[in-house]
Amino acid sequence: MKPHSVFLRKECILPDRLDPLREPVGENWTLVEEITAPVFDTMIRQKGWHFEWVDRPCRRRGFGLTEEDAARRALACALRGVARRFNAAELITVQAKKVLGLHTAHVTLQPRQIQQYTWLEIAENWHQLVVPVR
Repeated sequence: MKPHSVFLRKECILPDRLDPLREPVGENWTLVEEITAPVFDTMIRQKGWHFEWVDRPCRRRGFGLTEEDAARRALACALRGVARRFNAAELITVQAKKVLGLHTAHVTLQPRQIQQYTWLEIAENWHQLVVPVR
């Protein structure tokens, strides 16, 4: 796991002709291979879409007999902690240490949202769709 790795929910919709290699992670997530969040952000924006930072970071801890096992468990917990309304997450940090022979890891994910329109554009369009009731 590298900082700024991008995770996408399996049902995440991407702009046309943007189909990066992905590796399954757990039941509902995939890891975008070989593309960091800043590069992925540029790719999304070049298609006219948005890769927005939203909400507060999600931090979880995992334990294991190895550092890798602890980090994997912490990542799984953090991905489960990302609110369902967000379709992506960026790995911010992985901190691991060994205490009394047991490895612990803390993973911090930043929830992200990939969408065609900004929140303000959605609100503006919603306002235009609402018809006054008489």
